[in-house]
Amino acid sequence: MLNPRGGSGRSSGRSSFTTGKSEADELPIVHLAGDSIFSCATCATHIAHADAIISKSFNGRHGRAILFSRCVNVITGPCENRNLMTGLHTVADTYCAGCCSSLGWKYVQAFEEDQKYKEGKFIVEKSRTIQEVGWR
Repeated sequence: MLNPRGGSGRSSGRSSFTTGKSEADELPIVHLAGDSIFSCATCATHIAHADAIISKSFNGRHGRAILFSRCVNVITGPCENRNLMTGLHTVADTYCAGCCSSLGWKYVQAFEEDQKYKEGKFIVEKSRTIQEVGWR
C-alpha cells in the first residue's frame, strides 16, 4: 500500500472541524453535517456528501463507483497516466485519511476534450464506502 504521507493533501467541501486527528497525516478529520453522507467502509471516516454526487454510472477497479465533485478526508498518491475506458487520463489514487484504505482515484487531467469535466473530480468505489442516512 502507498504511504499516504507523501500525498498532496485533501480536498475541501462543506464541513465542520472537530478535534479528531487522521492516523495518516496527524491532520484534523473533517466531520460532515447533513442527512446523507458517504463514509469509509473500514473506519467510518466521512468522505463526501450525497449532494456532491455527479454520477453513479462509473466503474472502478473493483466494481461500481460514484463520481463526486468534492471529497474530504482523502489523501492522494502520486499522479500517473492511466488508460481508462474513456481514454488516457492523469489520475492520483486516493486513500482514506483515517485508515489509509484505498478508495478510488482523483482525475487530475483528461486528454480528450469531452472528458475534461472529470478534472478535479473523485471516483470512489461503492464497495469501499457506506452511506449514512440521517433521521429527520
